[in-house]
Amino acid sequence: MVKVLIVEDEEHARTGLTELIESWGYRASSASNGVEGLEKVIQWSPSIVVTDLKMPRMDGMMLLQRITDMPERIAVVMLTAQGSISSAVEAMRLGAFDYLPKPVDSVRLKSILQNATLQKETDVELEPVRRLAHDSGTLGSLVGSSPAMKAIFKLIERVAPSNVPVLITGESGTGKELVARALHDLSARRTKPFVAVNCAAIPETLIESEIFGHEKGAFTGAVERRAGCFELAEEGTLLLDEIGEMPAATQAKLLRVLEDRAFRRLGSKVETPIDVRVVAATNKNPQEAVENGELRGDLFYRLNVFNIQMPPLREHLVDVQAIAEKMIDDMNARHDCTVQGMSEELLAKLTAYDWPGNVRELRNTIERATILAGSGTIGIEHLPANFAEPGFSPLVRQTRNTRRPLTPGDPPQPYSPERRAEERREERMVSVEVGTTVDEAERQLILKTLQSTQNNKTRAAEILGISSKTLQNKLKEYSASMRTD
Repeated sequence: MVKVLIVEDEEHARTGLTELIESWGYRASSASNGVEGLEKVIQWSPSIVVTDLKMPRMDGMMLLQRITDMPERIAVVMLTAQGSISSAVEAMRLGAFDYLPKPVDSVRLKSILQNATLQKETDVELEPVRRLAHDSGTLGSLVGSSPAMKAIFKLIERVAPSNVPVLITGESGTGKELVARALHDLSARRTKPFVAVNCAAIPETLIESEIFGHEKGAFTGAVERRAGCFELAEEGTLLLDEIGEMPAATQAKLLRVLEDRAFRRLGSKVETPIDVRVVAATNKNPQEAVENGELRGDLFYRLNVFNIQMPPLREHLVDVQAIAEKMIDDMNARHDCTVQGMSEELLAKLTAYDWPGNVRELRNTIERATILAGSGTIGIEHLPANFAEPGFSPLVRQTRNTRRPLTPGDPPQPYSPERRAEERREERMVSVEVGTTVDEAERQLILKTLQSTQNNKTRAAEILGISSKTLQNKLKEYSASMRTD
């Protein structure tokens, strides 16, 4: 029987919780304050501790800190008063497994205890995986033995067992979705669904339906009830990628779901409780996104209980060889090739390059080289022409807002995070002089938006708030005007 310790200073609440938890098949014991609770933790060794936040002598937060310092992992569930969400978030940041507002919802408490019990079993089962991560520098699909990647692995192992929201940040192509999958695979939710949704790829008019679902007749075209991502991810993990691209109104609804753990389908009057672990990712600087109004500050605070910052590949080039070797194995299986490895000249090229497109660019390079070689060893002859030389412009560089195209003979261009942020700010700005006509200002806005979306007309129309047909008509009008001129 799993041992559960209830630490609560109010006698009736303590007795009621103890009897309730025992009725579910757990072996329960209780303590009236934090000091007594700590003594019982040491003597009785429970697997789960359910503790009130505010208590005399030692409060729940101090008890949590003392428990997390112990060598054995114990799941701590924090009971908080209504309106103490910030305290609950802080508790989870310190290592609590989950929290529950008072008065206690027995259905949610039972679900939390079941999840905590499963996680205890998962920790034992996945211990070999953790040892492998330490010994070989591999955690799921993540590869790396550099100090930066070891720190990422350690943080993932610490955060994965809890239900705490996680915000994964980093440049495009650094492997943020791989981190989310590792968090899922190292948790008790690993046998349940992992659902990933790219908020930037869904039209603003459809994103709420995609995430929360809708009832039949909720809007024109809703011919039947549809389950949203939260329902599809029930008891599992939901990754909200590019969270900074989510409309402000949807962000507000998401915040409510995170706090109440219940959602409402479009067109429904009934709230549906959920048990979903939410992980968010963004390639933007979240603080800047909050300042620019792209990300709600309260939502950022709620998601940022734990932040996992993925480093750009140029900051851990020592991992390039191990990552590339893992990719070669993947590509051999995918494309029926028998490549055995890389030449020393190729490895030198790969480790000397700054990889502006990060791991995604490395993967594309290795996939191309593996297909071209087919077997044997990959050499520099299998790289794109002029790879890493001045003037080399792969797709990832062509999409940058550079002053002019790079040409042979130009010195290598440094590309710092500050320069990337500055270029993004420039891409979002449209300046017009006094005296510019409204039609000309409109034309500049449309063309600048198209440039920022790499000529993705559907996305540009969504940003501009016009239909794709209107955008097409405007572009035809500009094209005809240029021919006339």
